[in-house]
Amino acid sequence: MAASSSRVFVSHLSGVAVFDPNGDQVGRVRDVVALLRPGGKPPSVLGLVVEVVSRHRVFLPVTRVTGVESGQVVTTGVLNMRRFEQRAGETLVLGELLDRRVTLVETGEEVTVLDVGLIRLPARRDWRIDKVFVRKGGRTLRRRRETLTVEWSAVTGFALDETDQGAANLLATFEHVRPADLANMLHHFSPKRRGEVAAALHDDRLADVLEELPEDDQVEILGSLQEERAADVLEAMDPDDAADLLSELPEQERERLLELMRPKDAAPVRRLLSYEEDTAGGMMTTEPIVLGPDATVAYALARVRVADLSAPLAAQVYVCRPPDETPTGRYLGVVHFQRLLRDPPFTLVGSIVDTDLQPIAPDTPLPELTGYLATYNIVAAPVVDEGGHLLGAVTVDDVLDHLLPHDWRDSIGPGAGEPPHGRDDGTRDDDGGGRGGDTGGSGEGQGAGGG
Repeated sequence: MAASSSRVFVSHLSGVAVFDPNGDQVGRVRDVVALLRPGGKPPSVLGLVVEVVSRHRVFLPVTRVTGVESGQVVTTGVLNMRRFEQRAGETLVLGELLDRRVTLVETGEEVTVLDVGLIRLPARRDWRIDKVFVRKGGRTLRRRRETLTVEWSAVTGFALDETDQGAANLLATFEHVRPADLANMLHHFSPKRRGEVAAALHDDRLADVLEELPEDDQVEILGSLQEERAADVLEAMDPDDAADLLSELPEQERERLLELMRPKDAAPVRRLLSYEEDTAGGMMTTEPIVLGPDATVAYALARVRVADLSAPLAAQVYVCRPPDETPTGRYLGVVHFQRLLRDPPFTLVGSIVDTDLQPIAPDTPLPELTGYLATYNIVAAPVVDEGGHLLGAVTVDDVLDHLLPHDWRDSIGPGAGEPPHGRDDGTRDDDGGGRGGDTGGSGEGQGAGGG
């Protein structure tokens, strides 16, 4: 849609790439910041929340948006790299308005907000919210519910605090967003909104998102769920991530959730909880790819190709005597992914095992484990007990999680540690200058954002 076009709906902006005038990508749109006004007046659009390098979120004033066209946003090329922080009175359109229940002024009927339309004022760079796309009949997703687009002034209720807002339409907007990116969005929502989104997510999707959240957010969200559902979500998480989360809970609550989990899912989590946190046993996953020596290369590659498998776990397979679930039978060695690509499909993995790579013990401390991965240039290490049984594998991402500060998700990206935008005098000028600290948009933000 060209800049001169009359309207764009906010759901169409979610995840849209942001480019500077030179065609360099500086980030992706994650939300729209608006200012609600009294008397049914259309809200002013203040700017966009843009995700740049390493999921860092910054504010882009709407006056610096020169065009919204062909599925992309074009800016003046000047971007403030200080971390975005929502101010009092500001509303995040995607995060807070979608799924809100409002009332049609003319009929008094309650409707649910599905989307809102933004319009650019003629001969100006200002934008307003002027349209609301709603569905009649409450919030249930049924095909035959009537939908209609009305003027902003035709509905009322946006200024009220929504106690049970739901999140179905917000999640539909973020359906294809990666778990790490959705986790970053949730982290910036209010606790109330986080709880609503968590309640609407499928267990598997919520488990993926929880694994990417800071510990405080994990504990908060898990505590907002009923115990039975909390146990279901823990079952859907990787055992090492579930163990890390449970270790943050009081012992009585932790044991109650473990009792509610299926025994086969709780058993590996209990084993992981028995190790010290900063050891190989405390960091390992209990679900690496384990094969018997008579498995073929073709079968090994089929296991590696599973879409849900993380890249470090897919880098190698572990060959063991039965049983092939941890703790396994006698550990024989590892076969690296590149070796699987070099050998014929009918080759037995037992004949190409790398026996030179010595496994590590579960009590191996973090510094020694870090040196082991660096010395052998590998991204995962087998963990074997004194009896020669494979217990699991430690991956490089788990090691990084323990090496980085606990608040690393809040401090990554450019501008980390700087004061929040425009807080020196508490004002924002017309072109967003109150956010302060502008930099060229084609520099550090190059190629940012996923989703």
